[in-house]
Amino acid sequence: MMFHDEKGYRPTQQIFTEVPPKYDILNRILTLNLDEGWRRKTAAIVLENQPSRVLDLCCGTADLTMHIARLAAENTALFGLDFSHTMLKRASEKVSAFGKERVKLIQGDAGNMPFENDYFDSVGISFGFRNLTFENPDAALHIAEVLRVLKPGGRFVIVETSQPENKLIRSAYHFYQKYFTAPIGGLISGNRPAYDYLAYSANHYYSIPEISDVLLKAGFSSVGAIPLLLGATAIVTAIK
Repeated sequence: MMFHDEKGYRPTQQIFTEVPPKYDILNRILTLNLDEGWRRKTAAIVLENQPSRVLDLCCGTADLTMHIARLAAENTALFGLDFSHTMLKRASEKVSAFGKERVKLIQGDAGNMPFENDYFDSVGISFGFRNLTFENPDAALHIAEVLRVLKPGGRFVIVETSQPENKLIRSAYHFYQKYFTAPIGGLISGNRPAYDYLAYSANHYYSIPEISDVLLKAGFSSVGAIPLLLGATAIVTAIK
């Protein structure tokens, strides 16, 4: 099952371009305000190898970027990449306190990133990996690009929805996505197709073993994961 809008694009492309004023608030509501804690934990893992250069891929409004910037050493160069200029406009307002020399925001394509090979020590992504890989014909290209821009030994840290192992918990999670995320997100944002897609993709996305297998087959040397919220979300770390 694929979701498209009237122009042939996935509805998430529309919502991420339009950026409704309540976008950040919706993230807090739909995750019961847990997402910021997950991002803080992800940022700490991104920085565990004391990187000199870090990329927040699909940075959106820079929620993860902000957490990384707060925790990173002052000499750490931080970059945020996103295809949406309107997302980046909001992001620039958030990161302005850290200065343009400290945090560079770039509009670009995750499948053709404007960086040299082996450029970053760490790449993080928060709730964007699903959009790059779920029913996406360019999924392999997106993962290959991450590998290309990472230094050998570098880490790719993903916080993303997953599938609880327990069948009862998994059923409850799917119910929540279908009957809360989709209608509430659609009502508040005014873009129901986008949140129908988000709920559908979350309910059909990889489990931790499946995403680990995808990353290992793509060329990463090792993958580890930390389940969150009984497995409904996970932080996955892949090493090049």
